[in-house]
Amino acid sequence: MFSNKRIMTSTENSSDNTKCFHELLQKIDTVIIGAGAGLSTSAGFTYTGKRFEDNFADFIHKYGFRDMYSGGFFPFASQEEYWAYWSRYVFINRYADIDNGTYKRLFELVKDKDYFVLTTNVDHQFQKAGFDKQRLFYTQGDYGLFQCSVPCHNSTYDNEAVIRAMVEQQADMRIPTELIPHCPVCGKTTTMNLRTDDTFVQDEGWYRANERYADFVRRHKGQQILFLELGVGMNTPGIVKFSFWRMTAENPWAVYACVNLGEAGAPREIANRSICIDGDIGEVLKKLK
Repeated sequence: MFSNKRIMTSTENSSDNTKCFHELLQKIDTVIIGAGAGLSTSAGFTYTGKRFEDNFADFIHKYGFRDMYSGGFFPFASQEEYWAYWSRYVFINRYADIDNGTYKRLFELVKDKDYFVLTTNVDHQFQKAGFDKQRLFYTQGDYGLFQCSVPCHNSTYDNEAVIRAMVEQQADMRIPTELIPHCPVCGKTTTMNLRTDDTFVQDEGWYRANERYADFVRRHKGQQILFLELGVGMNTPGIVKFSFWRMTAENPWAVYACVNLGEAGAPREIANRSICIDGDIGEVLKKLK
């Protein structure tokens, strides 16, 4: 449907595009936000560099990990070591560290509009910033949830208390054996509720959120709407990017906007109804405010 070549904005036009984007936000009442990893990166949730080194120095020294994400796939020899790594991972990204203000600025821009958020992010930052839970669809899971590793059933379980205990009680890169989480139904170990393979559990909350998102799109079909894409790359483009392009093309009243450092672009087919800003999301939101 779309050309393989995207219209890429240049940094020379960033200020003009930001101005157009600001004017558009003043006029439009309905917004669907599509958010990817670039938004959380801009908010300070980096998985490399100092933040990674400060929290995982022992694992880096032992295994040579270069970033937090790839370390999560390492075949640890024991569950005690696996959960020592993952509890820190979840703790800093879901419970401990504070957004630098990027999510809050985004909320201030849309809080009085009819909005919905579709996101592949799993760090809960939208709710922390004040977004209405009923207007959020986390498609890829949540750092705050466990699921059965088999899985034997389609339920998820809040993990905050257990994660905090693991972080507090671990020593020598291991958690106490008694803290290893197990499925309350079959007794197998649990795992994170993250979409990494076909064992991902879509629980009742996932399906309800999916229905709310589908209903929001259905109710605004053919109406004036802004599809606002923030920090979405090409790892899973079908969830946000491609669907936003398609819905913009199908609706002559729709506008597509994209803010992404180094990856801001739109298909030629919707270029005349697109605003693309090649820049750091947090800095762009500061200018809009």
